[in-house]
Amino acid sequence: MQDAEFLDRFEQGTLPPASFRHADHVRAAWLMLGAHPGFEGLRRYCEGIQALARAAGRPGLYHETITWAYLLLIRERRARLPEAHGWPDFAAANPDLFGWKPGVLDRLYRKGTLESDLARKCFVLPDLALERQRGGTP
Repeated sequence: MQDAEFLDRFEQGTLPPASFRHADHVRAAWLMLGAHPGFEGLRRYCEGIQALARAAGRPGLYHETITWAYLLLIRERRARLPEAHGWPDFAAANPDLFGWKPGVLDRLYRKGTLESDLARKCFVLPDLALERQRGGTP
């Protein structure tokens, strides 16, 4: 599926939920952040994810910390690549974003943090990274 159609169907919540995998989440985020600046991309991506969860009959599936953390990582990494990079360049340069369990967030968050109700409904800062900065042990 071409990027424009994929992004449109993502925003409308009409992609088949059963076949929407983690790599598709990353692609949708990359496309959204390329099409819309900062918070607008974040807002629209979150709305798209929530629409897909509703379409799958699982509206409670949305997890704000996981969603925002991936979006912020993808946004930063987009900015680090040359302006004219494409999806294949991004994917090749960021293989750690495509692992789900275990995934890149396992290096940033305690398991219990990501499993918490607070992290599901409100973005929580990475606690393992903060702990390391303080010199403590996670």
